[in-house]
Amino acid sequence: MASTTPFSGPNPTIEPFTKDLKGVDQNTNSVDERLLWGSLGLLATVCLIVRAIDLVHRHLRHLSAMSATEHQQGYWAKSESTWLPQLKKQILYAPLRKKRHNKEIQISSATNFGTLPSRLHTAILSLYLLSNLAYCAGINYHVKNRYESLAQLRGRAGSLAVANMITLVILAGRNNPLIPLLRVSFDTYNLIHRWIGRMVVVEMIIHVAAWATTEVASDSWGGVVSRLHSDLFLQYGAASAVAMALLFLISPSVIRHAFYETFLNVHIALVIVAFVGILVHCDIGQLPQLPYIALVVVLWICDRLARLIQTLLVNSPRRGRRWTTATLQPLPGDTCRVKLHLPTRLVLKPGCHAYLRFSIRPWESHPFSIAWFEHVPLELTLPSNARPKNVATTTDVSFVIRARTGLTRHLYITAASSPGTRILASFEGPYGGCHALSSYGSCLHFAGASGITYQLSLVRHLVTGYVAGTVATRRIKLVWIIADLEFLSWIQPWLDHILGFPCGNILHIEIFVTRSNNLPLAQGADSRVVVSAGRPNVDLIIEQQVSVQIGAMCVSVCGPGSLADDVRKAVRAVQDVSVVDFVEECFTW
Repeated sequence: MASTTPFSGPNPTIEPFTKDLKGVDQNTNSVDERLLWGSLGLLATVCLIVRAIDLVHRHLRHLSAMSATEHQQGYWAKSESTWLPQLKKQILYAPLRKKRHNKEIQISSATNFGTLPSRLHTAILSLYLLSNLAYCAGINYHVKNRYESLAQLRGRAGSLAVANMITLVILAGRNNPLIPLLRVSFDTYNLIHRWIGRMVVVEMIIHVAAWATTEVASDSWGGVVSRLHSDLFLQYGAASAVAMALLFLISPSVIRHAFYETFLNVHIALVIVAFVGILVHCDIGQLPQLPYIALVVVLWICDRLARLIQTLLVNSPRRGRRWTTATLQPLPGDTCRVKLHLPTRLVLKPGCHAYLRFSIRPWESHPFSIAWFEHVPLELTLPSNARPKNVATTTDVSFVIRARTGLTRHLYITAASSPGTRILASFEGPYGGCHALSSYGSCLHFAGASGITYQLSLVRHLVTGYVAGTVATRRIKLVWIIADLEFLSWIQPWLDHILGFPCGNILHIEIFVTRSNNLPLAQGADSRVVVSAGRPNVDLIIEQQVSVQIGAMCVSVCGPGSLADDVRKAVRAVQDVSVVDFVEECFTW
């Protein structure tokens, strides 16, 4: 045991373990870092293999079913395995408990505690977090001087915190290469990012506490204060520790949702302080983690630069074309239609979203689903027979944005006060669009309110693909839940355009109006569009569609968390009946 004889200064048997790497087991730290990265690499590899098998299966199904009759597609409607439906029902599509997953936990409209992770997410996060705690606990407890064990703990926690930061930054990036590679949504990575961030803070606290305990034992709290005043190495470490502790304190969902823009800006500022502090801390001490934190900083800067370059490429004026502008048009329900006029041509996949900025609040950037896009020829002044064959075009991208607070409320006020007004804007993206539905014989889409923007792009792609003979889809049903019938004007021009395609009766649209006094409401002008009062019976709709299913079926949902949870529950209930896949589009922050 360490000597307990009183000293007028630092205790010589304890003080060495407060400085440099004395007592730190760097060999085991390196092994644990490799185990940490190896486990993540193994998880990514498994996901990649599963995704590759799934993509090959879908491609073969697409090629086979694209020219097949409805009867011939019956082969793809039944699962050949007995374990896969149960895997999807109990693991892949399962909420943490019975039903609740994306319905937010709220005490009041102003108090939001976020959502519950799914069963699969919980399993992955639990294994990851417990493994980190096991690595921290795996120190030598049989040394003669117990402060050597604390030095090992300090080194272990610090090295793991920095090692985790590499994953932390990769998962936070909008240009995360794993998104298109593994076809996993940004929302899932964002969830993992938040929990890894919390683990990093816990490890940082362990790192600081282990050092402080040893220093106090050696030279009392006066020694702690004295060293913090005189040691630049510790000052930068303390600055990063304070920044990370503040990040932890402002990270709970209830704070993020109540003050999101403030949270976002403060979050970025504190991240910069933390990264710089750790970088200088490791540099002064010549710590082995210096290359890791340097990589973290480079990755963070690269993501920001990629976003900036992407924004400039899409929005910058060229060959006489102006910077991107946005036309604002007010719509019922405190909503506005926003059309961005890009100076360039973009190829957009169905189901994409983009981050938008507007001159009325240029410091804010928000994600919105792309509802519609069209390519506009530049030579509009020439008659059609006099235009060159390869006419240069730009792209107009439209969004339906419902007013909440902050930016969206300012957009609606501007649109309502001056309909058709144009303001400067910027388009960052597109992002997403990972879900390819072309190989499904049947597609069922649920949308709640403005969630229709995501579903509309999918329906448009499937209908145009059916006309061109490039998709396997033979049955499409769109279910849209809105509060008032006048909300139909949000997408009326685009809906008319889709219904104008010569696609026969493959498309059916059912609109449910929840606040109507007319029971039932009149049917739409097109027989394929049915308007009903009340809320849909999600279970019944899915059961009916499964009973007339053609080929494999995909059910997608975009809307409030309660709707998504209802659809998820109903899809899980039919896993034993036929092949029914589930796609949920959401953005939890």
